[in-house]
Amino acid sequence: MTAPPSPEERAELLAGLRGDPPHVAPRYFYDSAGSRLFDEITRTPEYYPTRTELAILRERGAEIARHVPKGAVVVELGSGSGDKVIALLSHLAAPRAYRPIDISRHALDVTCAAVKAAMPGLEILPYEGDFTDASAYRGLPEGAPRLVYYSGSTIGNFEPGDAIKFVRALRSLLAPGDALLLGADLEKDRTVLHDAYNDEQGLTASFNANMLLHLNARFGADFDPASFQHRAVYNERKHRIEMYLVAKTPQTVRVGDATLTFEPSRPIHTESSYKYDFDDLRVLAEQSGFELGEIVTDPRRWFAEAVFKVGR
Repeated sequence: MTAPPSPEERAELLAGLRGDPPHVAPRYFYDSAGSRLFDEITRTPEYYPTRTELAILRERGAEIARHVPKGAVVVELGSGSGDKVIALLSHLAAPRAYRPIDISRHALDVTCAAVKAAMPGLEILPYEGDFTDASAYRGLPEGAPRLVYYSGSTIGNFEPGDAIKFVRALRSLLAPGDALLLGADLEKDRTVLHDAYNDEQGLTASFNANMLLHLNARFGADFDPASFQHRAVYNERKHRIEMYLVAKTPQTVRVGDATLTFEPSRPIHTESSYKYDFDDLRVLAEQSGFELGEIVTDPRRWFAEAVFKVGR
């Protein structure tokens, strides 16, 4: 059973909902229904990032592997179906162990089962919890080099300054010879970007609205998802997709003991997804204390796997 929200978590949510614009952290997309919806989104014709990243790992994984020492421990931040990390592991020289880190026990179980079936001789050391906790990196084989893998385009959910802080924090957990493999969605035609977040089946709209049901369950709120509509637009100036929930008419919502009003003119900002170019990735590496080893892309240059190395 999920622990009830702490006073700090409740205060953070209310501060966001009272903000200008009102906003909610993207982590509230991912209750069990949200995770299932996102898995369905990744299989839509419009949503290219998941299958593009998987193709890079399968077809160009050897180019990534040459930056990873033999006998490395692979630490994955957040776990999925296992397909991507299996593709990565298959290219590495004698990987020593695999540690998936996730707050969801179910996600860990699914990933561990898939990796064990694909690579039965590999030691698997799951960690249930937050991948920002230092304890998530303890109990790994002594002296083995580490490759931290942060897949998907989740780095794009961070504001640029926060992305640097996050990657710098990862750098502090690594030693010379270690590396970070960072998935990043690249700048491309705005129509492709728009369609990826406005799929014809309406799955992304359902995923966005499901956040309100998650807030209802977790915080005792009474949002009516049917009274809000999905909006996802590309902000060309900021190089990011912005996702919103827009009240169709003025809405009064209770969140625990608090009462809030949402106007159609002030939509709730639920996600930003920044799109990178090669210069952005170089700057991120340098300002986070890494050396940029290589950027590996698909033929269309829609998605990148960036190898950030810890210099000796």
